[in-house]
Amino acid sequence: MRTPLRLVVAQPPCVAYDVVANAAHHAAAVRAAGARVVVFPELSLTGYELDAPVVDEDDPRLTALVRACADTGTLALAGAPVRGDHIATLAVDGTGARVAYRKMFLGGAEPGRFSPGTEPAVLDVDGWRVGLAICKDTGVPEQAARTVALGVDVLAASMVDEARDAAVQDDRARLIATTHRVHVAVASCAAPTGGGFGTPAGRSAVWSPEGRVLVRAGTEPGESAGVTLG
Repeated sequence: MRTPLRLVVAQPPCVAYDVVANAAHHAAAVRAAGARVVVFPELSLTGYELDAPVVDEDDPRLTALVRACADTGTLALAGAPVRGDHIATLAVDGTGARVAYRKMFLGGAEPGRFSPGTEPAVLDVDGWRVGLAICKDTGVPEQAARTVALGVDVLAASMVDEARDAAVQDDRARLIATTHRVHVAVASCAAPTGGGFGTPAGRSAVWSPEGRVLVRAGTEPGESAGVTLG
């Protein structure tokens, strides 16, 4: 019998291009969360800066985050550009970081720099199946369907949206939850960042399979929201 899963969606402060500073903000969020899994927004380690250099899996700038995960037993899902020119989710734990997922559906100016990933991804966390998605992925039914087909309890989505699009973000999460009968965890950027996102939405949240908001953060950088599943 699997143990309950403590899940937190976090929206840390962000310094453009500064992986060391952002990893420190991530580490602080992990230490404060008291969670098994902490989900962060899209490109959270660099900001939504489409020309940011790649972040390697063994990048020493991630040391503070790796140490925080080691001390707390947390799996952090952080966003970064990675080799092959992909927008990715890094799975960071006490042993280091690895590329867990590459964004499959690119939007806006992203195709000018990045290539789409080709495969969905699911992580096993203490018997819980956590599927991954990044921003525009959540608006493409194919991505959720292919991910859920791998067996999913929770879809963890990393987002950057303008405040005016907060309702769209909510609608997508609710549709995925109710269509596939899974929990949906959305970590939405709240700190001003590049790409025209001067007033990002924040309002990170977790939805139940019935489409009900279980917990929600506000609109300020540094806020988070957590829930225990199971």
